[in-house]
Amino acid sequence: MRTMSKSSTVKQLFELLMEKKAWWLVPMVSVFLLLGVLIVATQGSALSPFIYALF
Repeated sequence: MRTMSKSSTVKQLFELLMEKKAWWLVPMVSVFLLLGVLIVATQGSALSPFIYALF
C-alpha cells in the first residue's frame, strides 16, 4: 500500500484541473487551501476566535 503525502495530493489536484481545462476552479481551490493553512497555523494562537468568527 502506497501512502501519499498531502503535497502530492495537492499537486495531483492542480494537475487534474490543468488537464481538464478547469481554469475557473483554480482560484477557488487556492482560496480553500489558503484558508486551511491559515486555520491550522493559527490554531493555538490568540487570533483563533477572530478567524473562526469569519465562518
